[in-house]
Amino acid sequence: MNLDFITRKLQIQFGNKPISCALLYFVSASSKTEISEVIHSLMFDIDISTQTGTDLFDIIVSQCIPYAFLSVRTNRIGVANSLLSGNSILLIDGQDKAIELKTEQFKQRSVTSPQTEQVIQGPREGFTESLITNISLVRKRLRSPNFRVELIQIGKQAAINVAYCYMEGIVNENLVKEVKKRLLSVDTDTLYGSGYLEQFIEDNRFSPFPQVQNTERPDRAAANVLEGRVLIIVDGTPFVLIVPAIFSQFYQTTEDYDTRFLMASFIRMIRVVSLLFSLIFPSIYISLISFNPEMIPTKFAVAVAGGRAGVPFPAIVEIFGIELIMEILREATIRLPQQVGGALSIVGVLVIGQAAVQAGFVSPITVVIVALTTIGSFATPAYNAAIALRMLRFPIMFLAGMFGLYGVMIGLILIAVHLNSLESFGVPYLTPIVPFSKEGIKDSIFRFPSWMMKKRPEDLKTKDRTRIEDSGLDQKGRPLTPSDPDSEDQNYPSNHSLLSED
Repeated sequence: MNLDFITRKLQIQFGNKPISCALLYFVSASSKTEISEVIHSLMFDIDISTQTGTDLFDIIVSQCIPYAFLSVRTNRIGVANSLLSGNSILLIDGQDKAIELKTEQFKQRSVTSPQTEQVIQGPREGFTESLITNISLVRKRLRSPNFRVELIQIGKQAAINVAYCYMEGIVNENLVKEVKKRLLSVDTDTLYGSGYLEQFIEDNRFSPFPQVQNTERPDRAAANVLEGRVLIIVDGTPFVLIVPAIFSQFYQTTEDYDTRFLMASFIRMIRVVSLLFSLIFPSIYISLISFNPEMIPTKFAVAVAGGRAGVPFPAIVEIFGIELIMEILREATIRLPQQVGGALSIVGVLVIGQAAVQAGFVSPITVVIVALTTIGSFATPAYNAAIALRMLRFPIMFLAGMFGLYGVMIGLILIAVHLNSLESFGVPYLTPIVPFSKEGIKDSIFRFPSWMMKKRPEDLKTKDRTRIEDSGLDQKGRPLTPSDPDSEDQNYPSNHSLLSED
């Protein structure tokens, strides 16, 4: 028995004949107000003299339950899943069908600002743990009859609702079929979140690089749908999955499109430099100190040698130790309460770093290099991509300690080969660079002006590739000014129509 499961027995007066019914629901997952309204509607007698039909089930549905959201269930599995989703089930004596009433009301938080994708200029709405709310946030931005939402359930023991969304007429149908195929192939007890599902549907499950993008921002999700991608929304998590995903997507933000293209391109270049900086800077230091000190300028070499005087460890052990301590501090800062985490990060960096230098365990230049490397890794917008870089930094440092600069080159070549071999739902991971895409390159490392990005990315093979019609631009790519704003052919709402009340 379940404490929160309720079976409410009722009787419907069908003329002179009472009909026994039962209303089933979970009080912890259903709306008490809506259930009370359903019970109240069943208390009225059915006037059989006004009924033209003879089917009792149809008469009850049409006359007794004036409820907008109801459906009919014909199998036990469907009834059980509906109850567990928070809906109510009405059973009628003698009928082999059940009436499902949409009374779901789980406790949920309101729409707030995204925590992992903060912007200075842009919308402040973020996804929540409610599937319906998340779909609503996307549909608010895509008010199109072509926006499609399809629902499936995943989980043998505890089924979870999963919706995949796309724009019909734009998206490649083969992509939609592949997404549906992979979702249906997931055979597990339940889904603990979108990140759990991501591991089942990605192409290369052993790669450290993410092949599915996740986001908390509805505006970013809507923009990707218009490009021809598919959204995967899992009930119970505020992170929405976007497929397919390419490498350059993880180093872009929605704020790039809210600023002028020159500033956006400059910021993207800063992120690329930070990426390389955080990946190979410690390895370059190890290579130069251990194998190629002649490449260091004389004055700088003297300063480095003076700082390393008395340090008992080789450069690779020194760097490895400080990097490991930084990772421990970073993980501890994330897991601790917000009020304590900030203080710990400051104390950890200042006190421990200074104490290590004074004790002679590490040199000052090593602390500076590790600090700059850590700051560079924070410039990566996507958390899952930043983790991959942090992990790969260690094997490259090991190769640098073994082979010097040759080891660094070997590590970079292996990473490049691996990236080139990856695909995300049939799309090459390094596109638009490899293979080269003329339209895709306009929105990769640099961002071209919005009015120059007239076509959708070629790698997605969309049905409709046109994003901006040439007829709306002049020869210099600037929007045309309407010659007659008052013309009936123009669709410009007046101020009065925007402010009028129904």
